[in-house]
Amino acid sequence: MSLLITGGTGYIGSHTIVELLKLNKDIIVVDNLSNSSTLVLDRITEITGKTVTFIKVDICDESALNEVFEQNNIEAVVHFAGLKAVGESNEIPLSYYQNNVSGSVTLFQTMAKHGVKNLVFSSSATVYGENNPAPLDETMPTSATNPYGQTKLMVENILFDLAKSDSEWSISCLRYFNPIGAHESGLIGENPNGIPNNLLPYVAQVAVGRLPQLQVFGDDYDTPDGTGVRDYIHVVDLAIGHVKALESLIDIQGCQPINIGTGNGTSVLEIVNSFKDISGRDIPYAIVPRRAGDIGTVYADATLANTLLGWQAERNLNAMIKDTWRWQSENPNGFEKKV
Repeated sequence: MSLLITGGTGYIGSHTIVELLKLNKDIIVVDNLSNSSTLVLDRITEITGKTVTFIKVDICDESALNEVFEQNNIEAVVHFAGLKAVGESNEIPLSYYQNNVSGSVTLFQTMAKHGVKNLVFSSSATVYGENNPAPLDETMPTSATNPYGQTKLMVENILFDLAKSDSEWSISCLRYFNPIGAHESGLIGENPNGIPNNLLPYVAQVAVGRLPQLQVFGDDYDTPDGTGVRDYIHVVDLAIGHVKALESLIDIQGCQPINIGTGNGTSVLEIVNSFKDISGRDIPYAIVPRRAGDIGTVYADATLANTLLGWQAERNLNAMIKDTWRWQSENPNGFEKKV
């Protein structure tokens, strides 16, 4: 039996595959490579000594997806595939709804057709909207402030309805916070195409000289230093959370949302200053106006993950930044050329 990983050549997917290969799982990866490269698979093999089956497929392509299920004995799916840039989602919302929502429906229909009803879905803390106070827990009302967040919320609601209609489904919706860091080997890490949308790869690219300076969106929030506070989680801890979620599907009937975070908040300037200390590089930055929909403080209540999955974050902020810097300094051009 095999595990199907959609979007498996991406940042979180690739780290999750490493953890699954450690357990000798048989992995099939489908990805359309819109924001990733198959070169990551070579790095995964270098880390683990093992290989995966890769098939270039867009999850919106029902025929190609059906062929994957017909030709492989799949027992469960981890669904990472999706567009993920908040700003971009405001500019091209239809692409986000088409890819993230329609593509997910196509995947779920294909799974149902082939009797595969075990799923871990890559959701997001963005589904909590902007009106819930931190720490955020799974009982709070959900909403969204941008098309990206709407797509995650829509897919969650689709999965709730699907599970209600058919009790054979076992689904974990992992609502994760702000993944950062990289594998300790320095061989895989976050490798965005173009200008990074997330804080840490942007800081790292400024430190390595690829970008001139960081933009800090707002310094007038009600936080200790005025900059936004987020719950940053090491990508390897997050990957292990997916492994635990897969192992726990046997105990879950229906659709269960679960926060994956550390339960601690760190400000933008704390990240910048820690990165300067660890890298020994200057991080020039400019304060610019807040972005619409941004929230001052966001961090998780991760109690449920510990209760249901036996999981908790292990790696601290120092490890997250050290691993990010190792990845970026050893791979200044990402996967294309290793120094």
